[in-house]
Amino acid sequence: MQPLVETDIREALGNASDAELAQLSLPVRFFVTEWAHLDAFAWRDPRIPSRGYLVTELDGAPAGVVLRAAPAAGSHHRAAICNLCHTQQPGDQVVLFSARRAGEAGERGDSVGTYMCADLACQETVRLGRPAAPLEVQPGVHELERIEGLARRTRAFVADVLGTA
Repeated sequence: MQPLVETDIREALGNASDAELAQLSLPVRFFVTEWAHLDAFAWRDPRIPSRGYLVTELDGAPAGVVLRAAPAAGSHHRAAICNLCHTQQPGDQVVLFSARRAGEAGERGDSVGTYMCADLACQETVRLGRPAAPLEVQPGVHELERIEGLARRTRAFVADVLGTA
């Protein structure tokens, strides 16, 4: 991923309202991010915990979305799978995030939702070798394929929200 500055992030969030952009807080780790090792940058807002952000590249340009976390209803006793990184985790570590669609569809209230890692750390999860979901555990499925799968699914989700899919 190309290196980004705060202005790039704000301009990339295609479904953000003016109020959401004004309230946006970057995480401390943003300022020490090694961009070359990432396909996307995602974080929970440190001041508004129910809000998250997901930025990737579409057609070589930064593109991102504002996310809203559903209230936690997970269970420690059940497993859940993140739809982006395909990692199986305790149920309370996977959350339903929704994103208001960009443009007129979003103004009508249309949104897209998917289950994601509660901390939005999918990029780190696949690179640190966390166990994959059972369907991903196959002979010949290596870390690089998991990283490429995450990048593909992340771009598809963002493109769907922005209406560029």
